[in-house]
Amino acid sequence: MQSYDDKVLSIVIPCYNEERNIVSLVKKVLESPIKNKEIIIVEDCSTDNTRKILEEEIKPLVSKIIYHEKNSGKGAALRTAFKEVSGDAVIVQDADLEYDPAEYPSLAYLIFKGEADVVYGSRFLNQKRKGYLANRLANRVLTKFSNLFTKQKITDMETCYKCFKREIIQSVDIEEDRFGFEPEITAKIARMGIKIKETPISYFPRTNEEGKKIGFKDGLRALYAIWKYRK
Repeated sequence: MQSYDDKVLSIVIPCYNEERNIVSLVKKVLESPIKNKEIIIVEDCSTDNTRKILEEEIKPLVSKIIYHEKNSGKGAALRTAFKEVSGDAVIVQDADLEYDPAEYPSLAYLIFKGEADVVYGSRFLNQKRKGYLANRLANRVLTKFSNLFTKQKITDMETCYKCFKREIIQSVDIEEDRFGFEPEITAKIARMGIKIKETPISYFPRTNEEGKKIGFKDGLRALYAIWKYRK
């Protein structure tokens, strides 16, 4: 794959109660193939030792850490981070280990080359089924419902790996504080007349015991957000 050493990828990491994973995750991000990286972490008022670990071990390794004084949710953390980014492209990286930072080039290079303005990494495109049945079914329903209104033809609206041209994501007014961010940003990108491009990615799902999962209430909020932000 062609090198784009003059381009910068901003990686935004919303982080909440990830004391077990944040060090390993940041190491993987640092080792990812993109040469020029801007790493911005938003710590969303964790109740475990995440903040201490960030201060003592992670702070010298990343571009910026922003601390929320109140737990506000993923959407709110991303809203904070997007205001700070300065790279050519911006990608969302959850603080768990379900997604592989080694795959950044497959998304970012499409933007660096000018072939896309927004790229989603799909866990289901041209790949075997991954994740737990209930989560797959919920994602399928939400994605199809989203596509109905946005006229996009994507396979994985709820994916973490969303990569944007910086000017585009900074032009969007994000209103959702929590997991409603996913359908909201998809709807607002579609409203701008932008076709979302997808590329296959790997996925290593955590169990409920290993980490946070989107629950029934989050699913209902996503449905509401799809309806609320429809064209």
